[in-house]
Amino acid sequence: MRAQKKKAKGHPEYAVPALDRGLDVLEALSASAMPQSLTDLARTLNHTPSGLFRLLTRLGTRGYVERDPSSNRYGLTLKLFELSHTHSPLESLVRAAATPMRELAASVEESVHLSVLTRGRLLVLLDAGSPSKVRISIEPGSQFDPVTTNSGRLLLAHFAPADLASFLARDRDYGGMTDAQKADFHRELAKIRQRGYALTRSDDRAGLQDVSVLVGNPAIGQASALAIACLKPRKREEILRLVEALGECAGRITLAQGLAYEQHPIL
Repeated sequence: MRAQKKKAKGHPEYAVPALDRGLDVLEALSASAMPQSLTDLARTLNHTPSGLFRLLTRLGTRGYVERDPSSNRYGLTLKLFELSHTHSPLESLVRAAATPMRELAASVEESVHLSVLTRGRLLVLLDAGSPSKVRISIEPGSQFDPVTTNSGRLLLAHFAPADLASFLARDRDYGGMTDAQKADFHRELAKIRQRGYALTRSDDRAGLQDVSVLVGNPAIGQASALAIACLKPRKREEILRLVEALGECAGRITLAQGLAYEQHPIL
């Protein structure tokens, strides 16, 4: 009979190496903001690539892991979330955000949209239109390059350094920048991290301003961007009021998901 270990509180703990290895894979993929290659996972987990490949293949067959055929990188599917919540995390996020976003759009009379990063793209999940007759509308399901968007930059600014470098190495728009443009881009990300919100620069979109704040917790891989799209330019005082309103709305959405929320001080 296999020996059993005792936990500190007296509960027996049985060693199941195969299960442990499978859970190690799931946890490593969950901890990374980007899909991982077989070599990367083998290095992280100190496993042989051949043994790890068998684990990944089996996890893929059971629907927990999927491999991108173009990059051969592995990432989690939504199955774990479906098992724990009986619905996908994106559906949960949309349900939590719908009412607060509608109320925010009505109060500030500007359109509000919610976006996430997925597979290297910025995906718009939800759009709450302004009650004004003339307004900005972004179709849910629309996808954009994160590097060139306000919400995308906000989310990228909160990546761990290694994950950000890995992401940018594969991004076409970033790759097309000059060294000076890349330096400006990284300075902008640092400024976003410091002040807690992202604001579209005046030269990005003529006549438009976007301001966005974080929803959720990037440290556990649950982060989205809540943004207000302004049709007319706003003064700094007005922008700061929008940031405060966005922060309150983001807090409501985050708490509705069962996560802790701490609003960043407005700088």
